[in-house]
Amino acid sequence: MRTLLLLITSFCFYSPLNAQKSGQNKIDSLLLEVSKTTEDSTKVNLLSDISFTYAFLNTQEGIKYGNEALVLAKKINFTKGIAGSNLATGVNNNFHGNYDLSLEHLNNALVTYESIKNKAGIAKTLLNIGSNYQFRADFPKALEYNLKALKINEETNNKKETQKALNNIGNVYFAQSNFEKALDFYTKALEINKEIGYKKGMSSAYGNIGLVYEEQKNYKKAIEFNLKSLEIDEEIENNIGIAINVTNLSNAYNKINDYEKALDFGFKAVQLNEKLGAKREVSMGYGIIGDVYFKIATDSNKTTLKKVFGDNKKVCLLKAKDYIEQAIHLVQDGDLRQLYHSYQKLSEIQSQLGDNIKALKSYKISVFYKDSVFNIEKNNKITENNMQYEFDKKEELAKAEQEKKDIQQRNVRNIILLTLLTTLLFLFYTYRQRNKIAKEQQRSEALLLNILPAEVAEELKQTGTTSAKQYNNVTVLFTDFVNFTGISEKLAAEELVAEIHKNFTIFDQIIEKHGLEKIKTIGDAYLAVCGLPHENLSHAQNVVRAAIEINQYMLENNGKFQIRIGINSGSVVAGIVGVKKYAYDIWGDSVNTAARMEQNSQSGKINISGTTYELVKNEFNCIHRGKIEAKNKGLIDMYFVEN
Repeated sequence: MRTLLLLITSFCFYSPLNAQKSGQNKIDSLLLEVSKTTEDSTKVNLLSDISFTYAFLNTQEGIKYGNEALVLAKKINFTKGIAGSNLATGVNNNFHGNYDLSLEHLNNALVTYESIKNKAGIAKTLLNIGSNYQFRADFPKALEYNLKALKINEETNNKKETQKALNNIGNVYFAQSNFEKALDFYTKALEINKEIGYKKGMSSAYGNIGLVYEEQKNYKKAIEFNLKSLEIDEEIENNIGIAINVTNLSNAYNKINDYEKALDFGFKAVQLNEKLGAKREVSMGYGIIGDVYFKIATDSNKTTLKKVFGDNKKVCLLKAKDYIEQAIHLVQDGDLRQLYHSYQKLSEIQSQLGDNIKALKSYKISVFYKDSVFNIEKNNKITENNMQYEFDKKEELAKAEQEKKDIQQRNVRNIILLTLLTTLLFLFYTYRQRNKIAKEQQRSEALLLNILPAEVAEELKQTGTTSAKQYNNVTVLFTDFVNFTGISEKLAAEELVAEIHKNFTIFDQIIEKHGLEKIKTIGDAYLAVCGLPHENLSHAQNVVRAAIEINQYMLENNGKFQIRIGINSGSVVAGIVGVKKYAYDIWGDSVNTAARMEQNSQSGKINISGTTYELVKNEFNCIHRGKIEAKNKGLIDMYFVEN
């Protein structure tokens, strides 16, 4: 349980009151200037400044003002303003999690800055594109853009921006566990910050170096550098940095069994993070405190236990249990690692207290979260390996094809030298072969487009590989035939296949009509999604409309099957798996939840999750079914959509 001190992105995770107050004062001042100015280019610059300031306070407002600046800049053909407003809008979308839209604005800013040869703007945009790719965990791309920014800032001798680039590059290497390179870049950033006297940068560099030493289990060095960082943060009254450093120090002192200091810094961390409104960091602080109390209770050296609890192990364990439970209560959605560690520790504490039933329950929950983390990492690794294998395979095929073409060209030259007749015969043969190849290519393209989305197929043809991508705003549809096994046993094989084919053909037509992407069929189950590979703001509405039409068809066609339908909205990872018989697939908790929606639906009904309901409630009549137990998901709000 540790906190990363990222120089560029730390504002994403905190909303400090003093920063909000000073930021809002600046915004109020800028808005007053906007109301007074009559010069449109000045107004564009002011609106862009407002957008940048909102990036650290309210990204939705930042996006609004950035777009307003962009519209005005385009209207008056203000090139530098177009670049600046695109940059501001891109930064806000990046912080808001709209990575594709952010990248679009940032690339537009980059092109515009390059057209006017504005090196400062180019470098700043490259840094933010690097951050965009780092948020996506595309580390090679993140490194590429940060290195480009570093080169420009070094050429222009912009020390402050240079240290930012060095720090960002260190963060990329840190995220990949390349701690030696991370340490090298953090150290270079520290030297520049010392040179220019930039104390906030010095603090960040010290803190990041401390994190590297912590990962290398050199806790004394980690403490040394975190204390240096803390000293500067206290001097400049940087509450965010103070909160991060005391959390890191609490964790480091806990690792070397200095319980009193670990608790002292842990309580300071919780107190500061509560004031800053940083729930995730409060949860981490509680987790560290709980772990310290557990170690005090179980340490064979009972010095601290006797000093603090009068040798009463049970009281100490109850303290540990209380803080771990508070940590679990505050864990943010999706933080599976922290849930795994917290429930694992809670299980150990309950076992020490003799409550074996609860200990077993907590242990099972920790195993569930551990498996979830492992499966996500395993799927990502499998996808990455498959993509690399496919790329290597394409490279070999391309090389063989080129060798074949070279041989054919030599043969052509030799044949031409023999006789004109032979040449004419060869040309005739070549003409026929080309027609045949063209027809085969057309057939192959048609087959590829029937298997993969057009954009994915095109990427595969152009580059020989495809990259797995995350889509944050999609809606997943699952259908299943009721009592399929029982009915199928009564039908001949040919009749069963014909009935399934008839229904799925209609389903294909309906989802294409409503803009959904078919993923696959699994026996009698049918899986489709809307919102990828292109973002679609009405993804939930489109899926519900398609589901209503599918359900209506099944009710009216008097076929042999009845249907259940389940729908859920959220984020997924999509890509190609395997190296034979390409399969484009989607993964993620949102897919699993959609499957649970279908399993808990009823014949002729469309069952949607609470997440989807919030997106469609203003357009469709829905009946709340209450909270229903779903396998491996717990209680989930479910709704039936009325046709």
